[in-house]
Amino acid sequence: MSGESSTESFEIGQRVHSLNDPRRVGTVKYVGGVEGYSGTWIGVDWDNDGDGKHDGTFNGVFYFNGRSKTSASFVRSEKLSRGITLIQALELRYQTTSTKDEEDEMYVLSAKNKRVSIQLLGGDKIQDKLSRLEELTSASLPFLGVGSLGVSSDLGSILPNLKLLDLTGNLISDWEEIGALCEKLPSLTTLNLSYNSMSSEVTSLPQLKNIRVLVLNNTGLSWTQVEKLRPSLPALEELHLMGNMISSITSTSSSEDQAFNSLRLLNLEDNCISEWSEVLKLSQLPCLEHLYLNKNKLSRIFNDNESPKKVSDPFPSLRCLLLGANNIGDLASIDALNVFPKLVDIRLSDNPITDLARDGVPRYVLIARLTKVQVLNGSEVRAREKKESEIRYVRMVMSKFNNKPEEIEMLHPRFNELKKLHGLDDEVASAENTRPKNIASGLISITLKCVGPSMGEKPPLTDKLPSSITVKKLKSLCENLFKLRSIKPRLFLHEEGSPFPTPIDDETSRLLDAGIYDGCTLLVDEES
Repeated sequence: MSGESSTESFEIGQRVHSLNDPRRVGTVKYVGGVEGYSGTWIGVDWDNDGDGKHDGTFNGVFYFNGRSKTSASFVRSEKLSRGITLIQALELRYQTTSTKDEEDEMYVLSAKNKRVSIQLLGGDKIQDKLSRLEELTSASLPFLGVGSLGVSSDLGSILPNLKLLDLTGNLISDWEEIGALCEKLPSLTTLNLSYNSMSSEVTSLPQLKNIRVLVLNNTGLSWTQVEKLRPSLPALEELHLMGNMISSITSTSSSEDQAFNSLRLLNLEDNCISEWSEVLKLSQLPCLEHLYLNKNKLSRIFNDNESPKKVSDPFPSLRCLLLGANNIGDLASIDALNVFPKLVDIRLSDNPITDLARDGVPRYVLIARLTKVQVLNGSEVRAREKKESEIRYVRMVMSKFNNKPEEIEMLHPRFNELKKLHGLDDEVASAENTRPKNIASGLISITLKCVGPSMGEKPPLTDKLPSSITVKKLKSLCENLFKLRSIKPRLFLHEEGSPFPTPIDDETSRLLDAGIYDGCTLLVDEES
């Protein structure tokens, strides 16, 4: 600790930043003396772990509870800033001219390694337009230490055309001040308050009828507090709530409440939701088209005691559902997605169900089981890929469950529908059941391409092989066909529309069971 004492006062709960670093933001938790040191000290709990030196207990004496072991520190008041007003930040951002030192930094090196000053073409015109605040339609003021919005009666005349305001990472916490700001800026439709520690007390908030997009990522708000905002946002279309540790959806609104009825996008990524029953509480939002649930803790879609068929009109408008980086590992959850009537864009990457190393399934199985999918894991599912995936899937099921119709009906609910759709009713289950005179029907055409760095340039080979041979046998054939001496090959299935090739590692599996189909391309790489 260092610095001299000051008479400047700070209040418990006040948001502050380090005097010379507006990105080092924290909350005042203590004002007073520190044993062994003279004068008054300010105890700050910093937002970022590691910005402090202790947890609020110093030299064995407890002063306050810090967020972590290294989030708290004591500083003199003159080393802290309460922040600046919104107008000051706008002037700093848009009306400050470049200094001589900054202009000197704009240069290129000549052929003789000498500095040649450069001037931004049209820079004066751009700066002149930005400096006229009344012409601003969007303002980006991240991490500028805005501590007060300084709402005044003439704010609307200063910023009459402002539609988008980004206040990420400032010192704002008061909802009443936010409400007053929105009332004074009638053109404002998009407001970003991410990384501000917003107050849990949501009171005296007026109707914010013009706000269409509200971004509240990493603000510490629970869903209960979001519900308190709900009546004030009748026209809201997008709501972003990433990184708020939300684990439950607790509704406090009545069935007659029309708030959030315009909501089209809800972003709940990077939270702590683990039960699908919490997600279902959002299912009656009539206009919700995009629901982002990446990086939560979901393990199933519909729990054991829930039936997808019993949910009346679940998510009637939902088109896009992002479920990446959860813990989903069962095919029943994939099948349950078919209950949503308009769902066409689905993300399942970074779940056990898509990880072949954890008994997941390849892309073609997901496409075949998802009735309406048009985009999977960010990649478009074209008509050809969908058809080929469904045919491969049917043949795989026929091979694995030959003469077991009860198991097929229970484990593969779309099997009979797809078999009929693609005219596969009379197709034999596997090459082993094919009579010798029909052996050609058990052959599949495969294109092999060498891609290993030690294999040299070799032309692709296309050959017809029995679908009943094992992956191990195919690897052996590759060694002979491409003369791969002392190189152990590894096979990857390259599929149209898939961003990454699928590894084929189970050497005991038959080609048909491994998802290798007629007309496919296999990449022959080498073991690392």
